[in-house]
Amino acid sequence: MKKTLDQIKKKISQEDHNNPSIILLFDFAEEQSGTILRLKEENQILRDEIARLKDHKPKPKIKPSKLSKDDKNKNSSSDKSHPKKRKKTANLVIHKEKRIAPDDIPTGSIFKGLNPYTVQGIRITPFNTRFLLEQWETPEGNIVAGKLPAEIDGHFDHNLKGFIIYQHHQCHVTQPLILEQLLEWGIDISAGQISRILTEKKEQFHTEKDDILTAGLNSCSHINVDDTGARHDGKNGYCTHIGNEFFAWFSSTNSKSRINFLELLRAGKSDYILNEDAFQYMIDAKLPKEPLALLQNDSDKEFADKEKWKAYLDSINITKPRHIQIATEGTLFGCVLTHLPKGLVIVSDDAGQFNILNHALCWVHAERNLAKLIVPSTVKQEILDDVRSQVWEFYDELKIYKEDPTEEEKIRLQEKFDTIFTQQTDFQILNLALERLHRNKDELLLVLDRPEIPLHNNLSENDIREYVKKRKVSGGTRSDNGRQCRDTFISLKKTCRKLGISFWQYLVDRLSGKNSILPLSQIIDQQSAAPG
Repeated sequence: MKKTLDQIKKKISQEDHNNPSIILLFDFAEEQSGTILRLKEENQILRDEIARLKDHKPKPKIKPSKLSKDDKNKNSSSDKSHPKKRKKTANLVIHKEKRIAPDDIPTGSIFKGLNPYTVQGIRITPFNTRFLLEQWETPEGNIVAGKLPAEIDGHFDHNLKGFIIYQHHQCHVTQPLILEQLLEWGIDISAGQISRILTEKKEQFHTEKDDILTAGLNSCSHINVDDTGARHDGKNGYCTHIGNEFFAWFSSTNSKSRINFLELLRAGKSDYILNEDAFQYMIDAKLPKEPLALLQNDSDKEFADKEKWKAYLDSINITKPRHIQIATEGTLFGCVLTHLPKGLVIVSDDAGQFNILNHALCWVHAERNLAKLIVPSTVKQEILDDVRSQVWEFYDELKIYKEDPTEEEKIRLQEKFDTIFTQQTDFQILNLALERLHRNKDELLLVLDRPEIPLHNNLSENDIREYVKKRKVSGGTRSDNGRQCRDTFISLKKTCRKLGISFWQYLVDRLSGKNSILPLSQIIDQQSAAPG
């Protein structure tokens, strides 16, 4: 089909090339060709599945040869001089030294010093402490007794608790495997006790996790956002990620709507606010004049929680689901702008629920719309390849602009964007895709006004993989405590990693009650305010 279309196009005259009927027929033929290619792929998938069910082998996937690439890498690597190796044991703490003499020292030999040879090891063994609490009877007949140290909470110390939490959240070890591991090491513990250690009495960690979001939203100029599936109690749900280079924050909910995202951005607040920002949002969302007028009668009014807000809507007879949705989004939007800086930029992959405030689009996701196009002929493939090259060259120029932004370069890049995304090619489907991208010009080029923001959403994509891995290993959550703890410890772990803090040391510090490591929210404030 590809060769036939190309051959026909070469044979027709230039006059026929401009004939609207001929152009329409070619567009229809290209569309049908793309449909045929897609159906062939689906047919092959079905044939492979039938072969699998019959215990036959599916069509093999033959990858392109990498010999030339490997040869090139070998040649380039042979030219590089090897850097001097660091002394691996220079900073090791030595717990024991053992001096070894030769088996036979001839008479008259002279001692010439010691040749150190370090062997690293680890000791995994139970360490149980029995506290003998003294009890004394006073002359008045009262009993006074010794008290346990403040850090003791239950029959397992902070190191064992920290190890269980670290294994489960950092190393993705399931609870049955943790139980098997500890029993093999001689720890007397049950599956229920492990579950309680992972999910109960974690209020300190939940509070610190919430403080992370507040600090991140108020001290940073932009955030990256994304979401993924998160089953809970046998039902589908969603986990939303909010973060940047200083923090990562996760929250699992039953919805991924605009209302849900705005509720998360309130960072623990529960109020609904009717103000000018809220009314402007409702106007932009095309809330009809009648319900808008009813709401504007109570300008600058606040509602403490969801129940009071719903009761207010009922009292003014706003009952249509669409009107309730827009009004609720507006009051949440008003609340968000009350608590957050208005200059905050949200970088996303173009999911509709994230398109609020100053919204920037990910260039990688935007270009993916071009990469997904079904190409009906080799000529169209060449056209697509050329346009994609132009887009990536423009992307490289944006990266250079971020390092040294100027007004002249800003104007030039705006004009070049228009040139690339308004061009008309002989590939009609490509033209439509370029037109759609051009409509997102303001969001794709927000970086020209805010060069500090990223051009892509890779950070959020990478962060949320942590949750996806956990979901694949352990499945969905069952209890509300388990769901909350999963969100909390993934948030704390990823944030510790970004701030250069050992998650293990952080856990032991908090569980022991020492709290010698500053609250993570304070460290976020310090590092985000640091120059460079």
